[in-house]
Amino acid sequence: MDLITGQRVVITGATSGIGKATAFELARRGAELTIVCRNLEKGKTTAGEIEGAVPGVTVEVLLADLSELDQVRRVAAEINERYPAVDVLVNNAGVQDMRPRVTSDGFDHMLASNYLGPFLLTNLVLDQVKAAKAGRIVVVASEASRNGGRIDPEAFEKFGSYARLRAMRAYGRTKLLDLLFALELARRLQTTGVTSNALCPGLVATNLVEGQPVMGRADRMASLTPFLRRPDQGARMSVLLATDPSLAGVTGRFFTSTPGMRFLPSVRGSRDAGLQRRVWERTSELVGLSQTAAV
Repeated sequence: MDLITGQRVVITGATSGIGKATAFELARRGAELTIVCRNLEKGKTTAGEIEGAVPGVTVEVLLADLSELDQVRRVAAEINERYPAVDVLVNNAGVQDMRPRVTSDGFDHMLASNYLGPFLLTNLVLDQVKAAKAGRIVVVASEASRNGGRIDPEAFEKFGSYARLRAMRAYGRTKLLDLLFALELARRLQTTGVTSNALCPGLVATNLVEGQPVMGRADRMASLTPFLRRPDQGARMSVLLATDPSLAGVTGRFFTSTPGMRFLPSVRGSRDAGLQRRVWERTSELVGLSQTAAV
């Protein structure tokens, strides 16, 4: 087991599913844990469960809905005030909406939750990650990015109407944007010692689609196969990227847990540095992050 005793880890979306399993395992490995969640009671419950299971650990809970950019700015300011350094930032939070919703900022809810919020949070706490001895940024993307279609850097935020299969394509677009974000971030951090990598946790039985049951009987049976995983199995790659000493200095890569996918060609856009740069610039404009403030 690779220990990260005393390292400050900030993880989003840690009250259920992959995020919760990741938080538990990182606490077991010695992390000083901060979870960012949108439901304070669930956050406190999760913190209590982790503290009860891991002797000596203290879990701090911060409140923010990543789909609401004002809340992202507030929680980022709180992180910066509390911690002189953040050793690991795990951008785990995500949703899969089956129909469009609009945030108070006028963005598609799924886009804001999965991409715009994490992008803004990462940029706003980046000085704290740079202050760590060897900071790591972990972005939970997905092989669903293969279904994201062509990214128009001038209009990628315009999702329009979707349902059923189109909802899956919209979700794939958010995960493709996450991947492009992680790769461009790695390029911008090349001289800082901070690493940025993305991952696919595999197909995991979780509550990604809000309101759906977690690990029902059919899911438990399927999790015995290589194709559907339990949350603790899905968390393994995030934990690896956060803790493995052999990955120190490894950056700008996409790690997949989905069987067979590593033999396929890389995801569209992942080799297009120009596209990644322009999407970054456009995203900075959308979230109100000046180019001088961005990486």
